Amino acid sequence: MLTKPTLLVLAAGMATRYGSLKQLDSFGPNGETIIDYSVYDARRAGFGKIVFVIRASMQAEFQAILRRLPANLEVVTLNQELDLLPPTYLVPVNRSKPWGTGHAVWVAAAAINEPFAVVNGDDFYGFQSFKLAADFLRDTPAETDYGLVGFKLENTLSEHGAVSRGECQTNPQGYLQSLTEQPHIVRTDDGIAVLNPDAAPRMLTGQELVSMNLLALKPAFFSHVDQELKEFLRTSGTDPNAEFYLPLVIDKMVKANRARVKVLETPEKWFGVTYPADKPAVVQNIQRLVHESAYPNPLFTAFNPIL
Repeated sequence: MLTKPTLLVLAAGMATRYGSLKQLDSFGPNGETIIDYSVYDARRAGFGKIVFVIRASMQAEFQAILRRLPANLEVVTLNQELDLLPPTYLVPVNRSKPWGTGHAVWVAAAAINEPFAVVNGDDFYGFQSFKLAADFLRDTPAETDYGLVGFKLENTLSEHGAVSRGECQTNPQGYLQSLTEQPHIVRTDDGIAVLNPDAAPRMLTGQELVSMNLLALKPAFFSHVDQELKEFLRTSGTDPNAEFYLPLVIDKMVKANRARVKVLETPEKWFGVTYPADKPAVVQNIQRLVHESAYPNPLFTAFNPIL
């Protein structure tokens, strides 16, 4: 891989369960956000450019993050807005909800011409997760070969309510066979359960691999996102609550044999903020990592960029 891969950070979410813009909230000892730690880990792993997808209404507040980043880091910021759609498609009058993670990736197409990884702006993935993605992109040049960093489900749960996770089914060789968005996974008195309103509860072991939207992709992926977004808008665009999920695109490509997706199991324990009550644990985890010298303090003071 002659070109360093790009990191695409999806940071335009509304954070309705959190009650404020969690992607801009402070968690580190000097006000660092989770995004700051993702950028730091990505640069250590070998990523060369960062593309942020945010909303225009966040621009002023987002400048605080941009000012902290290393001066020699190439950064692009794009806005994900409701009316940014393929030609001839219009926003329904009753639509206020963002179109979703698949649409956010579609927005970034004009800014990325190299292999890239996608992450959520409010999830802490850990250095090894970024290294898995960077190594995969370096060692796997085929345009139809993608990577998905899989976390053990038990390492991704909140103690304060249900979470949404992409459930992975793989073949014996570790390639994805299906990726199903499970919007309501929760700890119960009987164990970990999938609780969907249209189906009976299903118990899980916690050892299942799930996607946290850390995907290693190639530029050709954008044409598939464009095709699937148009199909989504034709079939579901008038539903004010419908979202165009990134896992849906991956799942359809795998089942149509248009891509192979290698599931890369990470040893990292995810942490993030779905609910306000999650914040103290995230702050404590970051303090522990700083104390253990996994990260410098302040984060970018002693940053040694990869040349």
